[in-house]
Amino acid sequence: MTTMEQVHRLAVSEEIAVVAQSLQETLGQKLTAFAVGIKDPKAIGKYATGRQPRADTEARLRDLYRVTRLLLSEETPSTVRAWMIGANPQLNDEAPIEALHERRTAPVMRAAEAFVLGG
Repeated sequence: MTTMEQVHRLAVSEEIAVVAQSLQETLGQKLTAFAVGIKDPKAIGKYATGRQPRADTEARLRDLYRVTRLLLSEETPSTVRAWMIGANPQLNDEAPIEALHERRTAPVMRAAEAFVLGG
């Protein structure tokens, strides 16, 4: 199984509380909330302790988790956070977190995969 397949499997099988907790630890509540389109960053903490998000929010949390888990397979949390907020040449110098906020997950996943593969 490839790293991408492992990351996908993990993103769909983890409890949402685990997903939210991991994102909170890696990116913080504010960046996580921004990426998934939530106005109240404290909601991320509530999801991490068992509150169930709406289906759309859950899907966006899982997409963000998939990106972060892929990056964490090769990088430190601080590098992942810097990657998320920095200008990315594969996204026309837009920050990945902005693209995720605008629901453009596929280009961010491709950029993350290229980064992990050294591109």
